[in-house]
Amino acid sequence: MTELSGSHVLVVGATGVLGAELSRQLAAQGAQLTISGRSEEKLSQLAEELGDAVVGRAAADLGKLTGPADIAAAVYGRELDGVVFASGVVAFGPAVEVDDDTLDELMLVNLLGYMRLMRDVAPKLGKDSFVAQISAVVAESPTAGMAAYSATKAGLSAYGKALTLELRKQGVRVLDARPPHTETGLASRPIAGDAPKLPQGKDPVAVAGRIVTAIREGERDLPSSAF
Repeated sequence: MTELSGSHVLVVGATGVLGAELSRQLAAQGAQLTISGRSEEKLSQLAEELGDAVVGRAAADLGKLTGPADIAAAVYGRELDGVVFASGVVAFGPAVEVDDDTLDELMLVNLLGYMRLMRDVAPKLGKDSFVAQISAVVAESPTAGMAAYSATKAGLSAYGKALTLELRKQGVRVLDARPPHTETGLASRPIAGDAPKLPQGKDPVAVAGRIVTAIREGERDLPSSAF
């Protein structure tokens, strides 16, 4: 079991629908949070909602080279017991038509920014700490019309599996969560293309609850079938 009460957790992507819900549920378990997202306004609103549970925040864009370092700087000087990575962007369209700017943003926000962030913050994680990275069902089942997005999520999942082997001796547990399509509104805000007709997605409150349970109970792998 992972004790969340009194722990310090960095939540990246805290201003998204799922990231905000994860922040709420972690705070309800007694965790203290450093929250990060691109919008200072949304961060302020979430910090006001969560009150004393928020001990730090960083308005930073993982799509920029300085973003990961800006987030890491927000936790300097504090012990860090966990990281939740819930940041991401999506794009739609045929693989052969995705332009360079879209590919770059997908890779930076969904994968490379996280890798750069972990390079900075993973050494600060102590024994019995955790990393929970939120991938997606497309990491298991790459989807036509979402090839580039699927590749970034598969890359994230693979990175987490290798990271758990490297951080094991340090006492850090890595959880890779791959939820099915969830009603976060992300599909309505693609950085390119138009979303196909999608089935009704999962409730983000329930998805966040399952992830927090997995964190508390020491799970390491949360496939789409677990939601």
